[in-house]
Amino acid sequence: MTSGSLWATLENSSLGSTIAGNEWMFPTIETIHVIAIVTVIGAIAVMDLRLLGLTSGTKSVAAMERDTLPVTWVAFAVAVISGLLLFVSKAQSYMANPYFLWKTALMALAGVNMAVFHRYFSKDVASWGVPGGAIPINAKLSATLSLALWMAIPFCGRVIGFTLGTYYAG
Repeated sequence: MTSGSLWATLENSSLGSTIAGNEWMFPTIETIHVIAIVTVIGAIAVMDLRLLGLTSGTKSVAAMERDTLPVTWVAFAVAVISGLLLFVSKAQSYMANPYFLWKTALMALAGVNMAVFHRYFSKDVASWGVPGGAIPINAKLSATLSLALWMAIPFCGRVIGFTLGTYYAG
């Protein structure tokens, strides 16, 4: 099976056809997706801004992480599920759209950035942002990259909506 036929199979599946063919399903799922993405980006931005020392200066980074991480993961799970449902309804068009491919690549980079941050930079997070505890430059650079990526991701998402009929698989 070629990748083109995989996308056609997904799009023409019962689930894909139902979502694409129902007057309310796609916009409802899209609304849920947007709310989830806004929540993800908001929670990540709060954490990144704290790492940069631009907000919540009286709260330690570890306390901020405890508050934002659960919200981020729940919202991210909802965004992934709703995003996959949207994808299945128009898989061929999405895979032909460079903005979708950019959005996917940017999300992967954001994930790598987060993994590198947690694996290599956050070992002493308990001491960050408490009296005498400075936030390392690597953490600040990671936060800056995170903010940039999470601003570019919804930009690509919006452009997808305006260019969906422009690019065709084939």
